[in-house]
Amino acid sequence: MSDILINSGDFDEREIIFDKEDEGKRLDAALTDWLPDLSRSRIQSIIDAGLVRPEGLSKNTRVKAGDRVSIRINKQTALTAAPEDIEIDIVYEDEAVIVVDKARGMVVHPARGSLHGTLVNALLGRHSPAGAASALSGVSGSVRPGIVHRIDKDTSGALVAAKTNDAHQALSGQLAARTMARVYNAVVRGGVKTPEGTVDKPIGRHPHDRVKMAVNEKNGKRAVTHFTVLERFGGDYTFIEARLETGRTHQIRVHMASIGHPLLGDTVYGSAKSPFHTDGQVLHARVLGFFHPVSGERLTFETPLPDYFEKLLEILPRY
Repeated sequence: MSDILINSGDFDEREIIFDKEDEGKRLDAALTDWLPDLSRSRIQSIIDAGLVRPEGLSKNTRVKAGDRVSIRINKQTALTAAPEDIEIDIVYEDEAVIVVDKARGMVVHPARGSLHGTLVNALLGRHSPAGAASALSGVSGSVRPGIVHRIDKDTSGALVAAKTNDAHQALSGQLAARTMARVYNAVVRGGVKTPEGTVDKPIGRHPHDRVKMAVNEKNGKRAVTHFTVLERFGGDYTFIEARLETGRTHQIRVHMASIGHPLLGDTVYGSAKSPFHTDGQVLHARVLGFFHPVSGERLTFETPLPDYFEKLLEILPRY
């Protein structure tokens, strides 16, 4: 993962290395995700003008993780995430990593429609006692500094960011090797009959809706979610724990919906109707574990369920 800014006269030239989240996207769509201040039509015109290298690329080119491109952008339209004074819940911090309990409703990094108020803006806005901005890894670029993995806007919970490039590379390696533990709690619709189970279905972009993911046997990447039932609320709702073996976009949401149990409040993969007014899917990243990139020590962090989640569990019907 990389987005390196190179000054070049009236242009900024960005060198981008696409990551797993970009796999299979059209070039124009992938670049639009990386450069949220530019419209897709603007990106297409830049590609058509030959300002994206290597030569021979078109807007329809499908990108792969690890592909490297450079794009020349007028400096007036280039985006860099700005520091903002936003309070965030710091779980752990040292010279290499910072673990946060992300609040529900906060976007992780700037993107189209969410250029401010993100976790990245908050991390950049934090100051040391000496007054210097907290350092973040530059591996993911000027829009996603420090960001090793992401959770959805309406998902709360534990997330680790890297403060050095070496730490970032080490944590990314753990993600790829599946040694980073990520355990979630969720409330799903319906009564899950089995006490535990595994969903092993490939996930890729939805064939007709670009903003959605879907089980995709043809073009999807392997995705594995293990779940355990914690409590049943009649036949209407089930409180579960979900452990990620892989980390595809919207993985838990897509997988649980695929077996007939969409997350409560998930209007993208489930029903828009909910008697509980949850304002998004009921999903919390409770446990995060990884090997410290410097010491090698195994660290595990657990974040409490947010208040809205606890209150929901209290009012769900038991019968």
